[in-house]
Amino acid sequence: MRRQTLHPTRLLIATLLAVTCNVTAFGGVGALPTEPVAIGTTPQFFVDDYIVDNRFAIKYKNYALVRKFHQPVKHAANPLIDADGGYVNVAYDEAAKLFRMWYQVHYWDDPVARGRTNYAIAYAESKDGIKWVRPKLGLFKWKGTTENNICLKGPKQARASGPQILLSIPEREKRGYRFIMTYRTGGSGKDSDGIRLVGSNDGIHWDAKSETRIKHIHSDTLNSIVYDPARKQFVMFCRAKHIYRTFKGNIIDTGASRRIARIANPTLWDDWPADPQNILIPDSQDSAGRFNFFYGMPTHFHADIYWGFPWAFRMNDPIHTQLATSRDSVHWERLPARPAVIPLGKEGTWDDGMTFGGPHWIEVGDQWWFYYAGYDGGHQSKERTSRIGLATVRKEGLISLHGPKNGGGVVITRQITWPGGDLLLNVAAPEGEVKVRLSDAKRKVIPGYDYEDCNSFTGDSTSQRMTWKKADINDLKGKTIRLEIFIQNADLYTFRAAEKTNATSEEETKP
Repeated sequence: MRRQTLHPTRLLIATLLAVTCNVTAFGGVGALPTEPVAIGTTPQFFVDDYIVDNRFAIKYKNYALVRKFHQPVKHAANPLIDADGGYVNVAYDEAAKLFRMWYQVHYWDDPVARGRTNYAIAYAESKDGIKWVRPKLGLFKWKGTTENNICLKGPKQARASGPQILLSIPEREKRGYRFIMTYRTGGSGKDSDGIRLVGSNDGIHWDAKSETRIKHIHSDTLNSIVYDPARKQFVMFCRAKHIYRTFKGNIIDTGASRRIARIANPTLWDDWPADPQNILIPDSQDSAGRFNFFYGMPTHFHADIYWGFPWAFRMNDPIHTQLATSRDSVHWERLPARPAVIPLGKEGTWDDGMTFGGPHWIEVGDQWWFYYAGYDGGHQSKERTSRIGLATVRKEGLISLHGPKNGGGVVITRQITWPGGDLLLNVAAPEGEVKVRLSDAKRKVIPGYDYEDCNSFTGDSTSQRMTWKKADINDLKGKTIRLEIFIQNADLYTFRAAEKTNATSEEETKP
């Protein structure tokens, strides 16, 4: 049979079409945003250059306007929960005015030999997020007694591990429950094992009638599910163990399963038919520190961005939490230095072996709170104690654009449709300066909105309203504009449009 070949030009066109179709199908960072970008009132982050058309230093031969990582600070009261805790996630219940925590607990029948492992999901609550109460629920037997805070043990009370409370999902998918949890079970039989969902009205008593398995796969980690409202789909991040480590043998045969895989599905409670595909694999920068594996990736969806917190794993000992972001859940951005969001503690401290950051942060005032599980031993340790801690960072403050002290720099946005209202900046410039000018699509300055017209800002604010001497940005509602933000010796975290206010803020009166 004669084999047909394409002319080189036609082959190139076919390849480009295939790539274009693939990028369009995912609609992510592989494709540039359609300009003008409709930003609405969503905070615009600088975790990547999605909203950025250009950025540069004024004295560009020696300086640059660069992306900067800000590591959360561990709380002085750590550990908040002692001698207890595993994969953890926390949600704030506005109705009850309570911080609610669900976390994995575990013990070995024979700790020395690391015999049969037992897993369950425990519950705790707090009024302030610092002092936690572990109520004695009396629902399940654990370590020989019902005097405990276990709230779920899974089907046949076999195992329940890797809990995640699902946030910001459509009401129709809640099925009348206030809380929806995903978790994994094993050891309960082929009809039950896998990734499951369950509903509850109080976060403590979980309705057995709602129990549903959505994927039969041996992904033995926290399997994180988020909802993407723009694409109207649920996305799960798990392990592709349906093809890797499915049998005993050498690594050349079984492969490495500790990668980040992805599945998407339009509905939540139905069976997810697709197989997971790997989308995040350790690279040469990871390998420089021998972190050649990912143990899992809890993920949060916020401001049209997937915020992934991959657990970097050095076989077979330390694990810590890093950061990855994506606009489409397929293509991911990671900082070159691979900084830790939740670093290991100093040697001899309670979290010097492993840190497992949770899938969500809690916004408390002008801070983001990250809860995490810490261990005083590595993955291979036979004697280790788990505890739960807290690390905090400024609101929206993981990554900024930093302008140099000498001369400063400028970030120019893509064309945006101004939705009306005020321009708010999340900015830290206690010893620097930030000012904004507005220009059109061709970068022609709009009269009345140049730098000399702007009331520049020196100070620190998560919501600084920027104004001009004789012009009001609200008058440009519906217009296509660019923001040209000058940053000198300062950090710019986000910008956003907000409802118009005529009140003079405290920040505006600062020198």
